[in-house]
This record gives sequence, structure tokens and C-alpha cells, in this order.
Amino acid sequence: MKLPELGELQAAGELVHRTLTPTAQICWPLLSRRVGAEVWVKHENHTPIGAFKVRGGLVYMDALKRQVGAKRVLAATRGNHGQSIAFAAARAGLTATIVVPHGNSPGKNTAMQAFGAELIEHGHDFQEALEHAMTLAGDDEVALVPSFDMSLVKGVASYALELLYMVPDLHTVYVPIGLGSGICGLISARDALGLKTEIVGVVSENAAAYALSFEAGEPISTNSADTLADGMACRVPVAEALEIILAGAERIVQVSDEEILGAMAHYLTDTHNLAEGAGAAPLAAVLQEKERMAGKKVGLILSGGNADPDIVARVLQRVAA
Repeated sequence: MKLPELGELQAAGELVHRTLTPTAQICWPLLSRRVGAEVWVKHENHTPIGAFKVRGGLVYMDALKRQVGAKRVLAATRGNHGQSIAFAAARAGLTATIVVPHGNSPGKNTAMQAFGAELIEHGHDFQEALEHAMTLAGDDEVALVPSFDMSLVKGVASYALELLYMVPDLHTVYVPIGLGSGICGLISARDALGLKTEIVGVVSENAAAYALSFEAGEPISTNSADTLADGMACRVPVAEALEIILAGAERIVQVSDEEILGAMAHYLTDTHNLAEGAGAAPLAAVLQEKERMAGKKVGLILSGGNADPDIVARVLQRVAA
């Protein structure tokens, strides 16, 4: 698949920056000491929805609102994609219907509704919610927004441009993988800028579809994706995303839920930031690879901070201990 050129990414970034200011990239001393490397954190937990996804939603919705007839958008999500679509749809004058699985994050559900979205609960995981959303599409006035699309990739690539413009000499960047827009945006920006930075994807070992697919060189689905990191709870990879990842990523690291909880605790103690599970996964991965990264300059994508209170309570127990 042909990746966007630098001019396309810059134009998408300009559109994103009409709504939100660039997020910070900070080198935290305590975190660097813990890892044994110079660690730069890209704080996508500081966007208007607390996650990087808002960038893609703004670019996608800007294009959609120009289509004649589109009045309502429909999407499936575990949370951050849905918040992005609800937020961007409201700004574009469109209504949004979001399908989530039963037992989804209460906090993310409430946030989507606060942005004006109608919420439908269906299925036991994201894949079943997505399949149900597809059955609801079909009306000419209703546009089904996918969770992976090159317009979304162009939008979220703006976080990568911000990071790589400010810290262009990073040896490696660790980025979580849900359905793939975040890592594909990072690969697109790295390639467009002509940098040699290595990109490492991170998945939950309980939702290992992309890791298995990367190893096999073709899409491999799993039967479940039961992880506390709901932003990475994918069991059916997207072929287009996998093609980009195979061509542009160095490797994919699997992390456990226990490692993710530990990384969330480290973010809290070392930076006073709250990371959700997917946002903490890159830190868990680099801690796995401390010897490999020793003394190097490393980037971590803190993709979001929307953790539910029950998860935060578990993190606080670790901090207290």
C-alpha cells in the first residue's frame, strides 16, 4: 500500500491543529533512569478526548462532511475511536451512533454520550460490535466509519510528525497496536521524513493477533482478545494495516496484563501521569527490552489516559506497595 507523502501529512496536521494544540514530548529523568535509556514520552493522553484517536476523527470527518447527503455517522469501538468520532461529528454538524460491546468501559461510554453520541451495546467484544454496526449501515444518509482507514492514518500521523520534528534522532519508538492506525501513522511520518528510527509495535499477549500475523506474514485471527488494555483488544487484524506494519516495523513485542499494570504504576510515580492500559504498553515493552535499549534514545507513545477507576485502584495498590 502506498503511504501518504509528506505534503499530505502536513496538510492533515494543519487541519488537526485548527482544533487542538500539539501535545508535549517530554524526557522524564526518573523514567529514563528506570529504563536505562534516554526516554521521550509523547503525551497523547493530553488531547481533548484523552487519546490520540481524536486526530484521525477530525481529518476523516472533515472529508465526510463534504459528501452530499451524509447526516449521521456510525462506528464500532471499545472507546477512544468512538470518542473521536463523536467529538469530530459534533464539530462537523453530524449526529453519531456508536456501537460498543456489553461490559465496555463505563467511563468511555459516558464520555461518548457527553460528546453527543447515541450508544448501542451489542456483543461480547469489539469484533461482534463491529459486525453488528455493519448490519445497521445501508441508509444513504448514514456513513459507517471504519476503525482503520488511510484518512484516519493521515490524521493520527500528526502526533508522529510532532514527535519526530522535535526529537528527530530517536533510535526506536514503541507504539501500541489496536487495529493499526497509530503505528501506521508513525511509519508513514518516519518514512515521509526519511528517518532511520526503528518502530516497534506492542500488543497484549492476550490479544496477540498482530504479533502472530507479523510472524506469519499474513493475517491471523484469534478466538479472543481478553485484556485489561481495551485499546489493544483486537482479534481480527486489518490486512491493509498489516501490510504497512510488515514493511515498516522492526518487530512486535507482546506484554502481559501484569506488565501493563506495572507500567501504569511507573508512569504515575515517575511522571505523575495516568496512562490507560494501551498507553502504558510501550513502557512495559521497553522494560522487557532494557538490555537491548541500554543507553539509546527511545520514544514511547502514551496513546491515552482513559483508565477506569477499577483499573486505577489496582495501579494505586501497586504504587502503595
